[in-house]
Amino acid sequence: MLDIRQLHYFVAVAEDEHVGRAAERLHISQSPLSRQIAQLEEKLGLTLFERTQQRIRLTTDGRTFLEETKAFLTHANRLESMARRLGRGDEGGLCIGYLENAMHSGVLPSALRTLQEDRPDVHIALYSYRSAEQLIGLRQRSLDIALVCEPPAVDDAELACAQVLDDPMLLAIPARHPLANARRFSTDDLSKQKWIGVMHKEGPLRHDNFIAACAKAGFTPNIALEATEPLAALGLVAAGLGLTMVQRSLRHQAPEGVVLHELSWFSYRSALWAVWHRSNLRPLVEHFRTMLLASSAMPERAPARARTRRPAAVA
Repeated sequence: MLDIRQLHYFVAVAEDEHVGRAAERLHISQSPLSRQIAQLEEKLGLTLFERTQQRIRLTTDGRTFLEETKAFLTHANRLESMARRLGRGDEGGLCIGYLENAMHSGVLPSALRTLQEDRPDVHIALYSYRSAEQLIGLRQRSLDIALVCEPPAVDDAELACAQVLDDPMLLAIPARHPLANARRFSTDDLSKQKWIGVMHKEGPLRHDNFIAACAKAGFTPNIALEATEPLAALGLVAAGLGLTMVQRSLRHQAPEGVVLHELSWFSYRSALWAVWHRSNLRPLVEHFRTMLLASSAMPERAPARARTRRPAAVA
């Protein structure tokens, strides 16, 4: 194995063609420098210098070796610099798992925008997985951060988490619907309407939790249509096909023809959790996690195209 220190000594002597001047530049004594060069030649089985009483000069093989040595040392310096940047989290890659809600709510795009502005050389890979698949990815270390709808168990020895979204629901009504401008909603009114359900890819549990929250509030939605994600449900509302409930963070994405009402008495909320592995957290992962938690606290943008009513009372 080559000694990088000896290679630096070799380059200095080759450039100065004088052991004394090279030793002075390297801040070492002349005799130890001569021994280091001799040991390098012995290790290589190669004569690098022609030596006379007056001077020292490179052999033909020595000149070839000098060019390759300079290229090697340049690469070594770049490698060391890259390692230091990776250690600081300035470069490298992130593998992030996410649910659609992380995108729709703006939590993930906001954090990624901040990261790109701060550290543009970081490579990001995004994977749209279900929550269970994301947690497996974290345990197998194929993911660095997961954005899921349910946190891992409190006593999980491997995974830690923090909530980044706790979104109340808004009632979405077609703009031409008789209830569009209502100030109060009775449970009978809501029971009589046609509803658009959202069957999340996560499975039936979230849908069941929503139905349970409706029952707790005093009504059972008559679900006539089902969509696989909330933006599709809003499109169906705009077409006048029924009512739905969507997260408040999606209000700025509601299309024309949709009126949104806040229901202070409706308890169901849409949650999002950031999860990461407890051990060996790379600086870049820690940096992004901090950004993600900070972005989740940013104020929401005002709705752009949909009207939102103040909290509606229940009659």
